[in-house]
Amino acid sequence: MNGAEALLRTARAAGVDLCLANPGTTEMPLVAALDRVPGLRAVLGLFEGVCTGAADGYGRMTGRPALTLLHLGPGLANGLANLHNARRARTPVVNLVGDHATWHLAADAPLTSDIASLAGAVSGFVHTPKSAAGLAEDGAAAIAAALSPPGQVATLIVPADCQWGDAAGPVRPRPAARPEPVAEAALAGVREALGRGEPALLLLGGRALGEAGLRAAAAVAGATGARVACDSFVARMERGAGIPAPDRLPYFPEQATAYLEGFAHLVLVGTCAPVAFFGYPGGPSQLAPEGCRVHVLAAPHEDAEGALAALARDLGAQPGAFPAAPRERLAPAEGALDAATLGRTLAALQPPGAIVVDESATSGMPWFLAAPAAPPHTLLGLTGGAIGQGLPCAVGAALACPDRRVVALQADGSGLYTLQALWTMAREQLDVTVVVCANRAYRILRVELARAGIAEPGPAALSLTDLGHPALDWTALARGFGVPAVRVESAEALAGALRAAFAEPGPRLVEALLG
Repeated sequence: MNGAEALLRTARAAGVDLCLANPGTTEMPLVAALDRVPGLRAVLGLFEGVCTGAADGYGRMTGRPALTLLHLGPGLANGLANLHNARRARTPVVNLVGDHATWHLAADAPLTSDIASLAGAVSGFVHTPKSAAGLAEDGAAAIAAALSPPGQVATLIVPADCQWGDAAGPVRPRPAARPEPVAEAALAGVREALGRGEPALLLLGGRALGEAGLRAAAAVAGATGARVACDSFVARMERGAGIPAPDRLPYFPEQATAYLEGFAHLVLVGTCAPVAFFGYPGGPSQLAPEGCRVHVLAAPHEDAEGALAALARDLGAQPGAFPAAPRERLAPAEGALDAATLGRTLAALQPPGAIVVDESATSGMPWFLAAPAAPPHTLLGLTGGAIGQGLPCAVGAALACPDRRVVALQADGSGLYTLQALWTMAREQLDVTVVVCANRAYRILRVELARAGIAEPGPAALSLTDLGHPALDWTALARGFGVPAVRVESAEALAGALRAAFAEPGPRLVEALLG
């Protein structure tokens, strides 16, 4: 057995069952070994950013790492943006990055690069094995590192000779660490703060946004009068009718500071203190108001769900005691197609149990506001701000949950970064419905121009926000990658297209031309 097979057999024994690959010459022993390791599915991405984004979506939905198989430093570099998003989402991912044989590195061949430095920007664990004999043990260490709470990216740089050299065989997987329990002192401090009767906000992130955490937070709020909010961009959150729906911390800093103004206590549960997404002249970095006391109930690596349940119990409030208010089921919108009618129609028609990957940018807020009345579903958000995440993340979510419909609510500009994901959807016949919010502009950049005080941008500035000359044809792009597609220009046509897409297996794309 060679080192490559020993590594992959070790990964399979640790519960890894997916390899998202865009390999090259230096990874051929690993490619060949995939045929000798039953239960490890190999999926090809046409671009490395598709592989890394799919690994992010898969890890968010399963809590287990997928492998990515990437070609040297340039291959890793092509996938870095979505590994940045995975790092911010605290998703377990294991990258296998091929490298030249150890004895060939000194030759400084054209593809030689400092892979470790590239990997270090997004990885909590980076290691280069020294021999084929130790490769399986190094792989076990990488998987355990990826699974260390709250989850992280681990990168194993695998020289070609460590892949093809002889190895004794796989090694036993290392036990996965569990989230740390929350200290009693933290619980006591939060109980005391909430007991003062002063305005308080519970800010939730990470595992606190599972259904159990949301219900426990609602119980705490009902018992104390505190409000509940979530981060502006969440890795994963359960939503829908009957599930408590927290406020969403606003994106723009002046709106966020206005929302937070007046709270005497800010309780962090599974997240960090909120900061502005960008710095603006004269604006703050930290968003908590002056004089507001910040309490950490559970840090991201700690058991946020357990902490909320314990807090509710200590306050005498059972998580089921304060159910979400019943909401009337929405009806699809009618008339002209814009962000509002798109959001209402999708919320009304999305199937129960859907996974919605939201990279809709400026077009998605109406859907987010309507979705608490939709059937129960899972939301995956753009955690790191690196666009091009939506379509690959939808691929990974569909691979993780083949029994659930995935909806990619996708801005047209950011979708272009990784539209190769459509081909993987078609090849694997994944149940993904892509809804492209086609406003044919980088509209967020126009918003930011106005926010920068540029009321009348010139032709050069405007040209850098325009996607209409020539107009993008998403239906042609999708069909070119093997995905059936239709364009709609009214709310009624959108409803018909969604019903048809949800009724059929496999991928479909709906280009919603927004007015």
